Amino acid sequence: MLKIRTRMGDASVVEVTESQLRADLEEGTKDAAQRGKIPPLSQDELNHLFDIYSAPSRVVGVEPGNEVIFTYDSTVGEIQRTLIPVNRVQSLQMFERMLGADTVELAHNDYSFKAVKPIISDERTALEQALLVTTVPVLYGAMPNLGLYNQPEGPVPNSSKLMSEGKIKEARASLEEAIEYAIRDMVYVASELYESGVDAIDFDTTGSAGDPDFLATLRAVEILKKKYPDICVEMGMSGEFILGMHGGLTYDGTRLAGLYPHQQVKLAEKAGVTIFGPVVNTNTSKTCAWNAARVITFLKTCVEQSNIPVHANMGMGVGGLPVTPFVPIDAVSRASKAVVELTRLDGL
Repeated sequence: MLKIRTRMGDASVVEVTESQLRADLEEGTKDAAQRGKIPPLSQDELNHLFDIYSAPSRVVGVEPGNEVIFTYDSTVGEIQRTLIPVNRVQSLQMFERMLGADTVELAHNDYSFKAVKPIISDERTALEQALLVTTVPVLYGAMPNLGLYNQPEGPVPNSSKLMSEGKIKEARASLEEAIEYAIRDMVYVASELYESGVDAIDFDTTGSAGDPDFLATLRAVEILKKKYPDICVEMGMSGEFILGMHGGLTYDGTRLAGLYPHQQVKLAEKAGVTIFGPVVNTNTSKTCAWNAARVITFLKTCVEQSNIPVHANMGMGVGGLPVTPFVPIDAVSRASKAVVELTRLDGL
């Protein structure tokens, strides 16, 4: 019986039969359809996925003409992980000139708006240097990271500690106070960078602290778009659904807790987001094919319901890719090809 080489969600190599691969694809799309209350993939789409994941080649790709734009989170960090001793601006140049990147992203090691605020003058200087020596669009990325506003690092009572003590009302009040601090920091930092010439602001890993984090970012984007109507904003999410850390927060009349990508994107549009980056998490106990079918089911509906460009998050632990710092090229190329060809999104 023919065996197909594939990987699990933890990157380990396994061999499966054709029937096992087909079963994984069917179960993956079924799981997403049930959770998101959205249509599963058609049989033709599952057959196309089967062809991609059963291909014997180590690397696969889209046909010429079907390529999409790439945006990146923390381009600087990708180079720094290689331990090559270059500065941040040189890292961007390497991505553009050696790797042919469509865009690059400047960022600080403390990848959060709160941490960047005290050193914004240094970041403006670095940005201006980067803009002078690059041609492709330069984004600036940072996380809303609402958790940094909790004591002892931040100014508000620790909501997690309060919840563990059963003080739900106090915990919610703490989260609501943190939202206001985060909005001010995000608007301030983004404004300074916009006025220094940045091509786009990337609110990366949005929602990592749940619904308060998502709400703070939506409101910050809304303020920025009113202040600078032509500002380009990319919103990259942190997870496939919004955790209800508060549970009672709403935006434009919509409760935020529990929203999936196709619902998140509608609120991002209303706030003024230019590019939306949905996330679908990887299950390490399932194959990459199972995860890919699940990812594409969510993303297909997200793209169909979006009126703004969609750049899916494809990286370690999301987008149908294994949870590992350095993702194998066979997994990357298959998931990328599948997502592009079956969802017709705008970028990765």
